[in-house]
Amino acid sequence: MTDNVKKGKSWRRILLWVGLGLLFILAVGPFLIPVPPLTGTVPPQMLADDDGRFITANGVSVHYQSWGDGPPDMLLLHGFGASTFTWRMVGEPLTAVATPWAFDRPAFGLTERPLPPDWPLDQNPYTAEAQTDLTIALLDAWGVEQAVLVGNSAGGTIALYTALRHPERVSGLVLVAPAVYTGGGAPGWIRPLFALPQFDRLGPLLARTLQGQGDNLARSSWHNPDVIPADAWQGYRRPLQADNWDLALWELTKVSRELNLADQLDQLPPDLPILLITGDDDRIVPTADTIRLAEALPQATLVVIPNCGHVPQEECPESFVAAVVEFLNN
Repeated sequence: MTDNVKKGKSWRRILLWVGLGLLFILAVGPFLIPVPPLTGTVPPQMLADDDGRFITANGVSVHYQSWGDGPPDMLLLHGFGASTFTWRMVGEPLTAVATPWAFDRPAFGLTERPLPPDWPLDQNPYTAEAQTDLTIALLDAWGVEQAVLVGNSAGGTIALYTALRHPERVSGLVLVAPAVYTGGGAPGWIRPLFALPQFDRLGPLLARTLQGQGDNLARSSWHNPDVIPADAWQGYRRPLQADNWDLALWELTKVSRELNLADQLDQLPPDLPILLITGDDDRIVPTADTIRLAEALPQATLVVIPNCGHVPQEECPESFVAAVVEFLNN
């Protein structure tokens, strides 16, 4: 046997052992990483303000707020990492033309965070389908036959999906920087990995990175983060004090997926009134995406608010309310 052949076999053995070692690390390593339990968390009901209320729908205790009393009804759906808190500046002003309702979507805010295997009604409440079903269940519980759905970012995704699945319950859509073309969920190739026990082990740790990145996400959502009110930070961080927020966020992440809503726009009722709102400096869902969506929806009205970011209901509330009021009056 020549020296070159011997060296070749030696390298193949080395590579084999290295490969086996890497597989062992990937298979066993995650279970060796400690995942300490969260401390200092409390039941979400203990974190609610005086105007916060709870209602059980589809087996989930849902935190919600409402303003005013009169037709038409309007349902506000917040985006990823947000809560009813994001509507604090516009809820009362919108009572001039509607009765706004807002609720914390599952995995966010102060809504209950069910965990497997004890799913309410044997349904994972974090799927997009379950969230649209919950939206309709809340309308039923409040005695609302039809509502204008107002959705920001991922809340816009759920609003649009609800209109596609339950068009008879939606009298209008206000989509605020909706995540339709980007940010709709995890890509298909990675989702099977989320089901592996190794990912399940590390999932809560990955979710907890939101605690450190949440402030950066909030700043990126504003055109001028220097004007974020000092007292807003407590409202942004409050849901991170609720029991099981990390586990629920991981469950939501595992079932998130692209809904391909852009391919279903022609299924919307052609006479459904639609308003699209975006800031001219949206760095989360690019302004160009909302403009593109407006071009795909011939019945839609587009409003681009200058010097505004991803959350115009917070950064530019007067312009936001003016746009919605004009839309409803017309």
